[in-house]
Amino acid sequence: MKKISLFLMIAMVAGIFSCKPKEKKSDEAPLIEKQTIELKSDIMTPEVLWSFGRIGEPEISPDKKTILYGVTYYDLSQNKGNRELYTVGINGQGMKQVTKTRFSEQQAMWSPDGKKITFLSSESGSMQLWGMDPDGNNRKQITNVENGINGYKLSPDMKQLLYAAEVFPENQFKDLYAGLPKASGQIYNDLMYRHWDTWVQSYSHIFVAPFTGIITKGKDIMVNEPFESPLMPFGGMEQINWSPDSKTIAYTCRKKKGAEYAKSTNSDIYLYDLEKGNTLNISEGMMGYDIAPVFSPNGKKIAWQSMERDGYESDKNRLFVMDLSTKAKTDYTKNFDQNAESLAWSDDSKSIYFISDWQATDEIYRLDIENGNIAKMTEGIHNYTTVLPAGEFLVATKVSMSMPAEIYTLNAKTGKETQITTTNKDILDKLTFGKVTQRWIKTTDNKEMKTWIIYPPHFDSTKKYPTLLYCEGGPQSTVSQFWSYRWNFQMMAANGYIVVAPNRRGLPGFGSAWNEEISGDYGGQNMKDYLSAIDAVSKEPYVNKDKMGCVGASYGGFSVYWLAGNHNKRFKAFIAHDGMFNLESQYLETEEMWFVNWDLGGPYWDKNNKIAQRSFANSPHRFVQNWDTPILCIHGGLDYRIVATQGMQAFDAAILRGIPAELLYFPDENHWVLKPQNGILWQRTFFNWLDRWLK
Repeated sequence: MKKISLFLMIAMVAGIFSCKPKEKKSDEAPLIEKQTIELKSDIMTPEVLWSFGRIGEPEISPDKKTILYGVTYYDLSQNKGNRELYTVGINGQGMKQVTKTRFSEQQAMWSPDGKKITFLSSESGSMQLWGMDPDGNNRKQITNVENGINGYKLSPDMKQLLYAAEVFPENQFKDLYAGLPKASGQIYNDLMYRHWDTWVQSYSHIFVAPFTGIITKGKDIMVNEPFESPLMPFGGMEQINWSPDSKTIAYTCRKKKGAEYAKSTNSDIYLYDLEKGNTLNISEGMMGYDIAPVFSPNGKKIAWQSMERDGYESDKNRLFVMDLSTKAKTDYTKNFDQNAESLAWSDDSKSIYFISDWQATDEIYRLDIENGNIAKMTEGIHNYTTVLPAGEFLVATKVSMSMPAEIYTLNAKTGKETQITTTNKDILDKLTFGKVTQRWIKTTDNKEMKTWIIYPPHFDSTKKYPTLLYCEGGPQSTVSQFWSYRWNFQMMAANGYIVVAPNRRGLPGFGSAWNEEISGDYGGQNMKDYLSAIDAVSKEPYVNKDKMGCVGASYGGFSVYWLAGNHNKRFKAFIAHDGMFNLESQYLETEEMWFVNWDLGGPYWDKNNKIAQRSFANSPHRFVQNWDTPILCIHGGLDYRIVATQGMQAFDAAILRGIPAELLYFPDENHWVLKPQNGILWQRTFFNWLDRWLK
C-alpha cells in the first residue's frame, strides 16, 4: 500500500527521537537473525524453507533514493520470529541493516525529510510507536498508550498522529458477576461473539493526538460507536489514510453489529473532518465492501476498492474515484473484467497503479485518470504483491512458485524491472527447484482451464512419479504464482511428487463468469474440473496412475472430503486441512454468516430453497459410505471460520468405517499454521503420510 508522505517539524522531532539504547540483559535468548544453514543436498527441506528471510513493507524515502523494508527470520529452537529493518538505495546499492533488536520492528515509515524513521515495537512491553535516525541511532519511544496500539499514521504536516487501538466496552451483564471473581463464563446475546481466531471482547477504534511529547491518550473519533476500523480479520492500516492537507481522515468501517454485522459485507468509506468533528459517508448506497481509501497527492480526489453486492465477499473489486469538489464518483473498471487491488497514486495525481490477477499471475496495471485507459505494465510467470510510485520508478515486491519475495524497481513508463534485494540468494543458489509449466486443459463442458504443473527437481521423463492433485481454497482464490511457507509447491516437488494445480471453476482472474460459477454449486462443475485436470495429466507416461494423491485446505479441504466419496478409485491418499466436512453443522458453526448464505444459498432448514438444498445435498459427509482411501485430517483449535469439529467428524467417520486415518490437531493455531515448530511438524506429517501410501 502507499503511505502518505510526512513533513518533519525539526524542533518537535528533536525532543521525540533522542535517547540512549537499552542495555542487553544477560539472560536474554540469542538474537534471532539470518543464520548460516548447511545444506545436505540441493533439495529443499522444511528446515531450509523456514530459514528464508521474509521481506515485507517496503517504503520509499521522500527524496526517492532509498527503500526501507523489513525482513523476518525464524528460530526453531525459540519457536518464534524476529523482524529487522533494512535500507537500500533505489539503485540496489548500499544495503544496510538499521535495527538489531529482539522486538520485531513493524510498520516502518519515513519522515518527510528522510531524517527519521518511525515504527511499531513491543520493546516497552506493549506495542507502541518508536522512532530513530535512518541509521538506527537515537531510538526513542513516542507513545505509551494503555494496552498498546495496532497501527498508526502521522499527518502530512507532522502535527497529528492517528493510531488504531482496542476499545473495551462495559460488560452489560456485570451485575451477574457480583461476588464471583473466579467465574470464567462469558455471556452473549447476539452474533459475532467470535471472529477468525478471537472471542470478541473489544473492537479497534481510531484515535488522534497532537504529535508532541510522549503520547498517552488521543481523541477517539469513533467514540461510543460499537464498530471497528480497520476491519477484522485481515484489514490493516491501508484502510485508514490522511488527506494531504492533514485536515481529514478517510477510514473504512462496517457500521453494523451483531447478527446484522455477521450477515453483511456492506462496509463504507468515511471522511472525518478534524476541525469540525463531523463524519461523512461518501459510499452510502454502495452495498458491498468499500475499503482502502487513498487520497490523490494533490488532494482533489480519493480512490478506493469497491464491491457491488452485499453479502458477496468475493465480488469483483472495482476501482472507484470520487472528485472531492463535485462529489462525482466514477467506476474506472466498469469495462475491465478483473479485480483492482493495492491502489497507489502517481506523484502527479494523473495515474493510479494497481495490481490485478489475470490468468493466474498478478501483474501491475496503470490507470490514466484523464482518459480512463488501463494499461498492463508487466507480464511474466510471477506475482507482484505491492506497488509504490517513486518518481520515474515503481518499487514493487514480487514472488513466484520458485522464489520467495524480493524487492524490484520498474521503469514507470515501460515496466522494465530490476531486482534490488537478494535476501535469499545464498540459499537459492544452492537449491535445485522443479520446473513450473502451464497447461490449458479442456473441461467437461468444453472450456479451457489453466493448470500449473510442477515437476520434481532433476526430473527424468523416463521414470514414473507419484502425483498430487492440489485443491485450492477460498473458495475464490486464484492458483497464481504464490510462494507459501506451508502449501509450497516446490516443497512438494522436492519430496519427489509431480503437482497438478488447476484453476478450476470459481477462481478470479479468468473473468467474472468463471469466478461466479462456484457460488451455490459446491460439489458441481468445479469438482468435474478437478477430475478433468488430474485425468489429463495422468495420461503422461511419467505419471504413476497407481500412486496419486489429493490434497487441499479450507475449500480445498472440502474438495478433498467431497472427492474422497466421489473419486472412483483415482487416488490412493487424501490430506484435508481445515476443510468443511458437514455443511449443515458448518452453517451454524462459522462466524461470518454472509459467507455461507451466499455460497451455500441459505440455511439448510429452508426446504423451498433449491440452491441451498442442492448445496447441503452435496455435503461431503453424505458420501462417507463411499470412502475407501486413507485420509489425513488436519485442523487448528483456534479456527472459527471452519471449526475443528469439522476435521474431527471426518477423522471419526474414517476410523469408524475402518479406513486408515490420522488426525493432526493444533490447539494453538487458527485457519493457518504460523508457529515455526508447528510448521515443521505439519510438513513432516504431510509427507510422512503421502510417502506411506504413494511410495
